[in-house]
Amino acid sequence: MNDKLNDSSGHDRADNLRALSLAALGVVFGDIGTSPLYTFKTVLDVTGPHPDPTTTLGALSLIVWTLIVITSFKYVALAMSVDNEGEGGILALMSLLGVKQRHRPVIVLAGLFGAALIYGDGAITPAISVLSALEGTHIVLPELAPYVLPAAVAILIGLFALQRQGTARIGGLFGPIMALWFVTIGLLGLWGIARHPAVLWALDPLLGLRYLASGGPMAFLLLGGVFLCVTGAEALYADMGHFGRRPIRLAWSALVFPALVLNYAGQAALVLAGAPIDHIFFRLCPDSLRLALVVLATIATIIASQAIVTGAYSMTRQAAQLGFLPRVRVVQTSATGYGQIYVPSVNWLLMLATVGLAIGFGSSSNLAAAYGIAVSGTMMITTLLLFAAMREIWHWRLPAALAVAGLLAVIDLAFVSANMVKVLQGGWVPLAMAAVVYAVMLVWRAGAAAVQAERRSLGGRSDAALRQIVAGKIPRVPGTAVFLARSEVAAPPILIWHLKNNRALHESVLIADVTTASVPYVPRSGPVALRKLAPQVWRCEVQFGFMEPPDIPPLVERLAAEGYPFDPADVTYYMAHEHILPRDDGRGLPRPVEAVFAFLQRNAPPLCEYFRVPRDRVVEIGREFAI
Repeated sequence: MNDKLNDSSGHDRADNLRALSLAALGVVFGDIGTSPLYTFKTVLDVTGPHPDPTTTLGALSLIVWTLIVITSFKYVALAMSVDNEGEGGILALMSLLGVKQRHRPVIVLAGLFGAALIYGDGAITPAISVLSALEGTHIVLPELAPYVLPAAVAILIGLFALQRQGTARIGGLFGPIMALWFVTIGLLGLWGIARHPAVLWALDPLLGLRYLASGGPMAFLLLGGVFLCVTGAEALYADMGHFGRRPIRLAWSALVFPALVLNYAGQAALVLAGAPIDHIFFRLCPDSLRLALVVLATIATIIASQAIVTGAYSMTRQAAQLGFLPRVRVVQTSATGYGQIYVPSVNWLLMLATVGLAIGFGSSSNLAAAYGIAVSGTMMITTLLLFAAMREIWHWRLPAALAVAGLLAVIDLAFVSANMVKVLQGGWVPLAMAAVVYAVMLVWRAGAAAVQAERRSLGGRSDAALRQIVAGKIPRVPGTAVFLARSEVAAPPILIWHLKNNRALHESVLIADVTTASVPYVPRSGPVALRKLAPQVWRCEVQFGFMEPPDIPPLVERLAAEGYPFDPADVTYYMAHEHILPRDDGRGLPRPVEAVFAFLQRNAPPLCEYFRVPRDRVVEIGREFAI
């Protein structure tokens, strides 16, 4: 793995580790770090207004050991040990197993479905987090209760409206604020534990297992609430590429995990001591400091929401560059931080979904009834992919891989089953959103494959065009032409269309076959490999990682510096403008699939934006594809 600390040593390495760990607090742990606002409250909603000590301690034991097994073991220890050139997350793992190892549609389809599910619950996270924080005013200033929802909607709209500014300027504040948050909730938890120390018996895992075995249907339903304590665990793995595994592991082990356990134990201690269970998180705080806690909680949830939103941007870019989503317009908001991007289309769609969910459900309790169902499915798919990694990357023996993956799968299946009860209570909403995203992925994948098959059919005409160029039958004009190809044939269709319509060719020609590699970043060291097809006509294969922007002009400048007769100041870029039509012979894609793909193709951003080519140097050549 390309760890971000490999180039450091001694004192500098320690300083770098601490700095990255602090920064990770503000990006990686926002979601899981704000879950105490609503997790135990949701569990208590299942148990009723007066839970007995056995239920309270059993629920706490399940929460603590869910954090240990799912977050500490599965994600921090296990998943973060397998990476795709330093990157983590379900798409990076899917790419590593399904593309890099060999083309396996089952792995790819499972990974895409898991990614789609993240979008579903990702829309709920900002809404439930901000609402949970603001609802603390109910016990501080009850007269403000009618204004909680409008305030939450205003904050959410403001959050999405400010995304175009980027987080480069304020990102440095996120880590210290979240550090203050975790220290605060840990201290509040200690205060609660001091009121009823017997709550520490819940650290015994047998307590939770016995409750599951004897608690009946209520214990099973309670698992749906318990699961909310790990809804941000997937982000730890997905954001590994930003910080490296060591800073994330250090921040989790040294601060985040202890603070979470202390806070959940403190909340349970208050319940055992007879405190009212409504807004139990805020009841941990002394009356004089509750308003300050509400403010801090609101800021923490905004930071957590920011991390979810930027994570959606990053995942969308990965999926688009791997060919599973249409091209999207990506705006870089920082000159130094490649991960700091803004995707307008995703931003506004996510805003509509999040605000709509906040208004539609009205409270964090109602949203909790729909929350977790989609991400529990993602976690199960991650377990299946990890089993494949155990066998193919780590080369574990089958019994060991089955034992570990089987244990995780049983736990995942229990949570998925418990969360399925939420479908009729609103859980269908994130599932429906995920289904739409998954359908778009499948349609785009099928349509792109059909178009590529049509391109391959032009192989014979490609050879004929090259023969004409070699024989000198094509007039040459001054300048440099770059044809951006997505075809396996030597002379791509766009070059053939150009010759057919213009009957001339530039003096120097570069055919750039641009593809996306199954790794995040492709090294740029060493000369570019070019293949000469005809006099002054070269072809090269250019690969970009799925975390890189396909930037073509620097390629031309680099080749000119290596001595090739390309003039970066006098270059024309030729790109295809594809029009999708249905086939008349009935052998193409189903009409609904073709129609959706054609709509997505028409509304995708121009290729010149995707390849970062100046508009005034681009010539688009239209071509119809019947699929």
